[in-house]
Amino acid sequence: MAIATTANSLSTRDLYLFNKGNLFHSYRTFGAHSVRKGNKRGVRFTVWAPNAKQVRVVGSFNEWNGVEHAMELIGETGVWSLFIPKLKPGTIYKYEIFTKDGNRLLKSDPFAYQSELRPSTASVVAEGFDFKWNDGDWQQRKLEDSPYREAMLTYEVHLGSWRNRGKEQFWTYEEMADALVDYVVDMGYTHIELLPLTEHPLDQSWGYQATGYFSPTSRYGTPKQLMHLVDRCHQRGIGVILDWVPGHFCKDDHGLRLFDGTPIYEGKDWKRAEKPLWGTLAFDFGCTEVQSFLISNAIYWMDVFHIDGLRVDAVASMIDLHFDKPQELLTYNAFGGKENTDALRFLKRLNETVFQYFPGALMIAEDSSAWPDVTAPTYMGGLGFNFKWNMGWMNDMLRYMALDPNDRRHHHNLITFSLLYAFSENFVLPLSHDEVVHGKRSLLNKMSGTYEQKFAQLRLFYGYWMTHPGKKLLFMGGEWGQFDEWKDAEDLDWELLDYDSHGSMHRYVKALNHQYLQQPSLWERDCDPGGFEWIDVHNAEQSIIVFLRRGQASHEFSVIVCNFSYHGYSDYRIGVPEPGEYRIALHSEAAAFGGVLTDVPEVRYSKTAPWHGRPCSITLDLPPLSFQMLVFAQSELECEDRLTT
Repeated sequence: MAIATTANSLSTRDLYLFNKGNLFHSYRTFGAHSVRKGNKRGVRFTVWAPNAKQVRVVGSFNEWNGVEHAMELIGETGVWSLFIPKLKPGTIYKYEIFTKDGNRLLKSDPFAYQSELRPSTASVVAEGFDFKWNDGDWQQRKLEDSPYREAMLTYEVHLGSWRNRGKEQFWTYEEMADALVDYVVDMGYTHIELLPLTEHPLDQSWGYQATGYFSPTSRYGTPKQLMHLVDRCHQRGIGVILDWVPGHFCKDDHGLRLFDGTPIYEGKDWKRAEKPLWGTLAFDFGCTEVQSFLISNAIYWMDVFHIDGLRVDAVASMIDLHFDKPQELLTYNAFGGKENTDALRFLKRLNETVFQYFPGALMIAEDSSAWPDVTAPTYMGGLGFNFKWNMGWMNDMLRYMALDPNDRRHHHNLITFSLLYAFSENFVLPLSHDEVVHGKRSLLNKMSGTYEQKFAQLRLFYGYWMTHPGKKLLFMGGEWGQFDEWKDAEDLDWELLDYDSHGSMHRYVKALNHQYLQQPSLWERDCDPGGFEWIDVHNAEQSIIVFLRRGQASHEFSVIVCNFSYHGYSDYRIGVPEPGEYRIALHSEAAAFGGVLTDVPEVRYSKTAPWHGRPCSITLDLPPLSFQMLVFAQSELECEDRLTT
């Protein structure tokens, strides 16, 4: 067996920056790297374990006996390093850590770039990431376009259950690069959001309880195969958002918990570290080395894998020291409050750093709190995200849609309240995986009424969702009205597409998606109060709302009419702002979408009959539980020259 030699080529400046919380590409220093030392080729291992008595590298190459592969502690940095010649990519390894109290631990590498397939837990020396990218046009476009004024219609995906071949028989990243990307493009989505891809031991955690933050899960293949998937998305004009979990990590022995025998990642205050709701541990956001670790991880996914943005999970649990904690675990900040000031500072620094390196990135907060200015710049006192999930809108609307329509007149505020705060942040309207699991029922099954009425209500709901201000996100299976809850161990119920009701819903969602893309009025001014106007907000008795969405051009607008009641209305008059022709771009009750109308008129013409405070008006037939979108088509004809047909 070759005798290992110590690697002294580490940059002392990089280690200093790491200790100070300022090494934002620490994945280039830490972990296992194939390098040349003198005339020898091998692997350099580097790990942070400041309170360890000794650290060794063990693996199949030394029969898991690290006596000849002891690492050297570099000064007072808490960093250990070792160069082992002749090792190659594919080598599996762990760190053998001897604690100051005499215990021996076997730990996976926190900076591992590849991991064994569970239930095995060792790290893997990865191949060099010399992937040939073909997404230059996409990267240039990101720099030129503003995400606030662009369409953003996101398809949320769990790769293990979108398609699979059976229990634990997953499609690879590379296979997804064909089938999934083709499907997303055909359906009209602009982005894919992937549930966490960081390595995790338990399938049922969906990646939210990680052990390998730099390691794409091996369930679906290799890191290079993931790069291929992202590259294919970009070549087809699809952005990729990664669900990212910096708030907490799992307690498995091979992971970050008590990494060197002491709480270096979770911090010394066990009350603050414990996350009893999830059985996990919170990161110590005040620790400078943890800051280097986490911020580097965010940069890593964008730098190495070309990920376009991060949906930052559970922000509310990060910034609230009392979030879902029993009385005995409550702690307070230095000012006596429950705000986690370390987490708040961390999030600001995270966003500042990401945008410094990647100005076109998406940083999306999944935040259920009422914390103000989440999407305001840090120099204005905000947290610095550029988007936030609108959990209030989602909760109100799902509650409203579950009501018997005969009772909705008493709860009209549930569909109108969101417009009081719709422009206080840059919002995404999420219909995510969290709403279709754990007994919450699928979106279709949340709707009230008979089987047919459920489909009509879901079409109506989707229409209102798509035309309400804010970017959009829909979890897989929702596009055809999957009746059962999401089953994470099985693939989606694709066979439902053979049934008329679900096939019609699928056609409707596809048509709705493409109408969204074609109408700039639905997204150009999502973050601008001038992009929305109520036409009729007060008709609670009939459960009808009418509103306007405006684009940048003066004559570019859409009129939205939603009837949330069981009653249909003929010749229902609505006010409109301009004379001329209005094209019915989409009607949820068209027979092609599973509705009752075999003949939907293509256009309507306004009359010079003021209504709803507008100079002109149109009359429409409103079927029960229906959505209509009319798009203004500028005409030379004056209102009085045409009568509404």
